[in-house]
Amino acid sequence: MLIINRDDGRPIWQQLLDQSIHNITTGKWPPGELLLPSRELAQLVGVSRSTIQIVYEELFSRGYTVTSRRGGTRVSEWAYMPHSLEEASPQGPMLPELPLLDVSIGHLHNWIRGKENQNVEIDFSPHEPYLDEHFQKNWRQSFLQASTEIDLDSWAYGNAYGFVPLREQIQRYLSLERGIHVNLDQILLTSGAQHSIDLIAQALLNEGETVSLEDPGFPAAWMAMTYRRMHVVPVPVDDHGLRVDQIHPQSKLVFVTPSHQCAVGVILSEPRRQQLLHMAAQHSFWIVEDDYDSEFRYRGKPLPTLFSQQPQNILYMMSFSKMVAPGIRISAIVGPNEAIRQLTHVHELTYRHLPIMEQLTLAHFIESGHFTRHMRRIRNVYRRRHEAMTKAITVTGLSERFTLSGVETGLHMLLEAEKSFDEETLTYQALEKGIRVYPLSTYCLESDRKGWVLGFAKVDETAIEEGIYRLAEMLL
Repeated sequence: MLIINRDDGRPIWQQLLDQSIHNITTGKWPPGELLLPSRELAQLVGVSRSTIQIVYEELFSRGYTVTSRRGGTRVSEWAYMPHSLEEASPQGPMLPELPLLDVSIGHLHNWIRGKENQNVEIDFSPHEPYLDEHFQKNWRQSFLQASTEIDLDSWAYGNAYGFVPLREQIQRYLSLERGIHVNLDQILLTSGAQHSIDLIAQALLNEGETVSLEDPGFPAAWMAMTYRRMHVVPVPVDDHGLRVDQIHPQSKLVFVTPSHQCAVGVILSEPRRQQLLHMAAQHSFWIVEDDYDSEFRYRGKPLPTLFSQQPQNILYMMSFSKMVAPGIRISAIVGPNEAIRQLTHVHELTYRHLPIMEQLTLAHFIESGHFTRHMRRIRNVYRRRHEAMTKAITVTGLSERFTLSGVETGLHMLLEAEKSFDEETLTYQALEKGIRVYPLSTYCLESDRKGWVLGFAKVDETAIEEGIYRLAEMLL
């Protein structure tokens, strides 16, 4: 019998429905049992027939009952008996088995975050840029302005290539600052370098194909390629950059950071550049050029890109993570029309398009002049911090024990040690002194090179000097 509780805050029909479902799922009303006609049940319970009809309609719509013109309303021919599940598993339903993830997922966290410690005072992170209240104020202005001016049509499904006004701003920037002259359909917006690499793996490669990557190099690149089941081949890096002569002959793609090698920091020499371009043309493989922080150069102007010399088989990756902030998650792939079209099809299938507000805000941020002023300001900040870092390393004597490289460009430099250097132990000792440093080994696939990759973008000059002095005190 169904019972109404007048003190219950739920509607009467909801009370009766919940009781009915309980009776069915516990077996009190077994499969096939005929329920009372709505008029008769309404009289027994003391409610209107329309209330019972609502309950019966809900039971039917959820599949608890079946109806027929002559057979009336019956409980469905299925038995949901909790006790049977308990017999099979005392803890109830078990989580379905999950596929094993590649072990590199944990490695990725160690590379980005470094060794954990709650008492870090100075963090030489090579991954994050300088941000201040001035940037936050200007970004907020652009966000509010973009929110005010946005057309309702912009909230619909957008262009898989990316927001057109933002791509126009990027097109103009690339032409003026990097010597890259392309049309709009050669620019695809993505949500960061890792997203770009993953798209490239999905759209332009077949599972199991060979890709050659720098070693040491950008960990996210070989992790993403490994996860997509590519055959990843490490290529050594020396003082002149990627050892082009050691690229695997069956490579379908070569990933390179020519303007500021990720980790070691060296520049790919001109002879090696020409050798790489010639090899790519001869063997028809893709070059993925990651130009992640070349805008910050301390000796002369930024170096020319590989793409500006031979755009036919190069995919150029740029990102706003270092120029603006990694949190906005906007980057771009630039390449031949056919390749970008293929990447866009996969992007549309798997991701559809980027969130609109970040694109609107960044487009306004650039168009209004905030971006140019921001770049001018942070270049001055980085120049001072770069000088403080190199000076402190020299004055403390660290440059006599370690090889310092990567000082011409970018937001990090390398202190390389002998191969006997106990990198792990000394990294933990540095943490105990409140200093977080980033081991070179986390950038290595097979290389046994040792040392520390030190970023200076987030650390002011005073903290840089203090941190380097503490390291020197520990090491010398």
